[in-house]
Amino acid sequence: MNKRKTANQLMIPAKDIIFKNEDKTKATGALIIANMQLAIESKEKEKRAVELVIANKEKRKRAAELVIANEELLYQNIEKENRAAELIIANKELIYQNTEKENRAAELIIANKELAFQNTEKENRAAELVIANAELLYQNTEKESRAAELVIANEELVYQNTEKEDRAAELIIANKELAFQNTEKENRAAELTFAYNQIIKAEEYSKKYIEGLEEMMFMTHHKVRQPIANILGMASLLDQFKDAPAELKKLMEYMKQSALSLDAFTKELTTFIEELGRKEKDK
Repeated sequence: MNKRKTANQLMIPAKDIIFKNEDKTKATGALIIANMQLAIESKEKEKRAVELVIANKEKRKRAAELVIANEELLYQNIEKENRAAELIIANKELIYQNTEKENRAAELIIANKELAFQNTEKENRAAELVIANAELLYQNTEKESRAAELVIANEELVYQNTEKEDRAAELIIANKELAFQNTEKENRAAELTFAYNQIIKAEEYSKKYIEGLEEMMFMTHHKVRQPIANILGMASLLDQFKDAPAELKKLMEYMKQSALSLDAFTKELTTFIEELGRKEKDK
């Protein structure tokens, strides 16, 4: 707007200058016409003077005066011609100045049009800047919204990281517990292996023990009971002899009782070994 006002202000002096130049041109034309009329009048006067000199030889004094007057007029005419020449030069200068002013006025008009175009461009750019500022404002609002969302997301990530760290700590504790449990299991496995080996050894020992008992039972049944049976059989045979001496009968009675006691013991021992063997098998 300021540039438009400046251009309008510049156009007003330019119009005034053009108007003044036109007035000066008219005045110059009037002077030229006046000078031409004076030149014509001077020529007429010269003709009349010549006619007066020829016609009025008697009036030489007047002629001399007229000559002086003519000379004066001639001088004035020369002065007028000089002034007319100066006016022509001045008019040419004025025409040149007017031409320059017209050129400048044309340049000012072009400059004003250029300024108007530039102002229009600036207004368009200002409108574009307003639109761009609105777009930037919208983008800034969007960025702020996204920044707020990012802050919330970061807080959520921090919370999740804290949860993960807590879970990691819990996992470390659980891993330590598992490692401890694995160590315990390994220790128990070692103990079970040792116990299993001990059981195998005990089974082997029990097996050998049972085999020993069975062998003992066989020996008790066959090797011990057989002589006892023989003794008892012989005692029974001896009882058939009623006429045997009393002492012999007593000895035989003692031997019989001893054999019966030994037989009862062997039966009890056999029963005990059988029960022990069954218990070992049941284990």
